[in-house]
Amino acid sequence: MSQRDVLAELRTAQVEAPAQLRARVRLIAAQAPPPRRLTRRRLLLAVPALAAAAAIAVAVVVSTRPSGTHVTHGSVFRAEAQPAPKAAASAPAPPNGRVVRYGASLRLRVAGVSDAVKRALHVTSALGGYPVSVHVATAPHAGTAQLVLRVPRAHVQEAISRLSALGTIVGEQVDLQDLQAGLNATDRTIARLQRQIALLRARPQTPAVERQIAALTARVAALQRAEAATRRAAHYATVRLALVSGTPAKHTHYVRDALPWLGGFAVAVLLLLAWHLARRLREDALLRNP
Repeated sequence: MSQRDVLAELRTAQVEAPAQLRARVRLIAAQAPPPRRLTRRRLLLAVPALAAAAAIAVAVVVSTRPSGTHVTHGSVFRAEAQPAPKAAASAPAPPNGRVVRYGASLRLRVAGVSDAVKRALHVTSALGGYPVSVHVATAPHAGTAQLVLRVPRAHVQEAISRLSALGTIVGEQVDLQDLQAGLNATDRTIARLQRQIALLRARPQTPAVERQIAALTARVAALQRAEAATRRAAHYATVRLALVSGTPAKHTHYVRDALPWLGGFAVAVLLLLAWHLARRLREDALLRNP
């Protein structure tokens, strides 16, 4: 009989343990602490690992998804992660007959930052606007500039078109916030307070009535000042201009590069957890059938 035949016979043989040995095994099992069985609580411990793996998967998908066009309540937002070069930016016109807060942002790649800043200031002045802040940083082969400009809202489209012609557009954004509804509510409040003042003035003028009239008059004046300030601020649009020259810097995305390693680690943890649970199930089954 060959060695292979011997091994096959040993595998197929059903050797029955002696009764004395089985009794001793039962005694040892009875004296040992109860085995740790698989419970619902232990299964719930696997939830954090599963959640971590799902979060990593979502992060990978989100990090590789290009951004597009977004519309939010009360504003129009347009942005591109890596937009194609454009010759000129297009901006929506302010709505006629309504007071809005208009904001725009432009990011341009230009040949020379200093020259582009001078031209941007000239465009702003020619359209009746003024600079709020100007920050310029130049180097031998590169430079950046950050400008905050205020331009009359009626000329904001022309301003954006002329400013975008200073270089190549690499990013743009426009925000419109309607203020007319709030101003209309303020007008209604002022009218109601003025009616109350008229009624009080028709009554006999006592010290108490005069104090009420003075308080309501002061409140009306405060509301009128706030309304006038809002209208003055909305008369100008805010244009934020970012200029950059030179070779684009290569940014290392450490988190994005580490995501595949984190995903592999999460998968390894899940496999280890599954192996541990399967082993525990086998041990529980053996101990339930000594």
